[in-house]
Amino acid sequence: MPTTADKTKIQTLRQKLYIIIYGTNTPAGKLFDVALLFFIILSIAAVMFETVSDVDIRYHQELVILEWIFTILFTLEYILRIISTDKPWKYIFSFYGIIDLLAILPMYLSFFISGSNILASIRALRLLRLFRVMKLMQFVGEATRLKNALRESRNKIIVFLYSVLVISMIVGTIMYIIEGPEAGFTSIPRSIYWTIVTLTTVGYGDIVPVTALGQFLSMIVMIIGYGIIAVPTGIVSAEFTLQQKKQRKGKSKKGKKSNGIICPLCNYEGHKKTADYCFNCGEKLKL
Repeated sequence: MPTTADKTKIQTLRQKLYIIIYGTNTPAGKLFDVALLFFIILSIAAVMFETVSDVDIRYHQELVILEWIFTILFTLEYILRIISTDKPWKYIFSFYGIIDLLAILPMYLSFFISGSNILASIRALRLLRLFRVMKLMQFVGEATRLKNALRESRNKIIVFLYSVLVISMIVGTIMYIIEGPEAGFTSIPRSIYWTIVTLTTVGYGDIVPVTALGQFLSMIVMIIGYGIIAVPTGIVSAEFTLQQKKQRKGKSKKGKKSNGIICPLCNYEGHKKTADYCFNCGEKLKL
């Protein structure tokens, strides 16, 4: 039976592990995260080089050994993350928890499914931890504003995409009638495919109109395509600008009410005089 002293030691060890693994404000925590990112980059490079035939033929065994080393390291890290936290299920089902699990599964699945180790390239998603290491909260804030702008403009974008789809169906049908199977327009769906490729200015060139009327219609579609590309960009940009204005207005109001102490990291305003840390990014305020 473990004694009270043993339980205390275990609890202390868990707390230290938690600070190192989940924290970024301590030297040990920063070193852990930087080392983790370094190993993630190396593991991704190993997976990428394995897909290069010349390199794989010459260094296949070494690359497999490297992948197993990284997989074991990431497995230990995953276990330590579960052990060190008081809410293991919260971590397991969190975004990072799922990504961490998916990063180690492919090599173990390779025992049962041939070639599944290539899926280890999903480890690239773990590089998102770079935001935590470098504390790039201003970029996280920009990402949040972009997400809000996309959400607010979704109805306009849906209507726009529906209109493009209708135009594509109409033009595709007309091109099928004009050109016909002889020019490669063998069906209305294939003609719609040509219309979408032309509207988006991709232009694969696998289907080409040969009649004068078809070429004239294709020119009109190309010109319309340039205008269509700019529409969703304008919709999102307008909403993004609106989000920025709302945030500046909110910051201004908060600043007037609370003497406007500014965070030195993310420049967020509106902190009270008694605040020690930024409520937006957690950085210590310089009072």
